[in-house]
Amino acid sequence: MSASPPPSGPDAARLSAADLGDPGQREAFFGVADAARAADGADPFNEQTRLDVDSGRRTPYLVRAAGRVVGAAVLGGGELDLAVLPSDRRRGVATRVAEALLGDVDGPVTAWAHGDDPAAARLAGRFGFERVRTLLKLGTPLDAEPQTVEIPAGYELTALRPGLDDEEWVALNARVFAGHPEQGALTVDDLQARQAEPWFDAGDVLLLRDGSGRLVGYDWVKVEAGAAAGEIYVLGVAPEEAGRGLGRALLAAGLWRLRDRGCTEAELYVEGDNAAALPLYRSAGFADRSVDVHYRRG
Repeated sequence: MSASPPPSGPDAARLSAADLGDPGQREAFFGVADAARAADGADPFNEQTRLDVDSGRRTPYLVRAAGRVVGAAVLGGGELDLAVLPSDRRRGVATRVAEALLGDVDGPVTAWAHGDDPAAARLAGRFGFERVRTLLKLGTPLDAEPQTVEIPAGYELTALRPGLDDEEWVALNARVFAGHPEQGALTVDDLQARQAEPWFDAGDVLLLRDGSGRLVGYDWVKVEAGAAAGEIYVLGVAPEEAGRGLGRALLAAGLWRLRDRGCTEAELYVEGDNAAALPLYRSAGFADRSVDVHYRRG
């Protein structure tokens, strides 16, 4: 993206709402995301954004210039996502789109920059956004042979039973991530939307229960078809169970599951200021891979 003056005239970028039910428009919209991901190493539209546009919660847009699609954007719920084809950057496209979309928005707006890109920082500053969060992507190679996982005495590890464990999982997740603006707000509907995704496998959601059967922790791993790297999707332990080694045991169980599923690397995302989780992940061999920046205006 660039903060240079926007072009004008017949070749200026023009914005229109996209109908993702139309195969051509859908291909064009996600084609922009695919090209940006290939160039930048990060998807400009994260999983939640993709779920939002498919469910109609947020509005997708196509950006055209000189008769062809050069960008894509998503707006709604106080969030803006924007991507421009690598071949059309530094021409003021992002600036023109941001002007058009933000001009009609009242109240606070947030936006992600996937990768700590100086051009994105300049664009954010131009429109009054401030840097408020960083999200680290960490990764580690996996040993060829799964290691033994030791679950502390008095606890049992089981797999998620969709439809039976959903409400209990959502309730614990909300407590674990009470201060997190996205993860802590997940609902049963959000969980079930992920269960409908092609990558979902109930055996990848590891649940930890105490002697009374109460859910006290979980490690959900994510494996997409054909991917060498699997993800520690979300890991949590009940606040009252902290300090008992459950997080370390769950992490080991998740890594075992990823190895068992054929993954050769593990990845995860963690808040840059998460002083509790970062030492655990680094002690398990995770190292920095990239950083995403969250901006906010208002």
